[in-house]
Amino acid sequence: MLIVHHLNDSRSQRILWLLEEIGVAYEIKRYQRDAQTRLAPPELKAVHPLGKSPVITDGDVTIAESGAIVDYIIRTHGNGGLQPEPGRAHEAYNEWLHYAEGSAMLPLMLNLYVSRLGEAGAPLHPRIDDEMANHLGYIEAALLGREYLCGAALTGADIQMSFVGEMAKAFKKLEPYPNLAAWVARFQARPAYRRSIEKGGAYRFGA
Repeated sequence: MLIVHHLNDSRSQRILWLLEEIGVAYEIKRYQRDAQTRLAPPELKAVHPLGKSPVITDGDVTIAESGAIVDYIIRTHGNGGLQPEPGRAHEAYNEWLHYAEGSAMLPLMLNLYVSRLGEAGAPLHPRIDDEMANHLGYIEAALLGREYLCGAALTGADIQMSFVGEMAKAFKKLEPYPNLAAWVARFQARPAYRRSIEKGGAYRFGA
């Protein structure tokens, strides 16, 4: 049985969504953040040395890192779905998988952390805002004339990138980006996405 080690208010939510889209059986093992520090509990270190989520276990296989998890689940349990056929489209898909955490999330996370500093963080905001605009503009252009990042159909790239769009929405950054805003609304309306929220629990950005 595939087990998702699910931390509340975390990016492991998108792994639940992926599994709901595929329709594979899975189990959720729940972990709660410390109410004061907001850090993951030490029990997660028993699953993976980093003590972070998402982590999955599938028999004797343990995988951390969202992109690696998405890739593994689609290859192992996806029955050929949720990814393009080999070729140029697949290379673009693979780039989105890595881009989500490798580039796009950095300015959004910096915005989150620096916002907590109050006035002390004010000098950093112009540079962070420029970087957010750079990345959100790039995604906006990629979605022009498309329902999803790789075309008309949902793929693992959309699931991996979803946290970027949802954080931008939570920070009220989507108004200049109608394609991006429509993409977020589109995937949030999917039945599998809604089931994942019901099972994983509503989550809060910036908590």
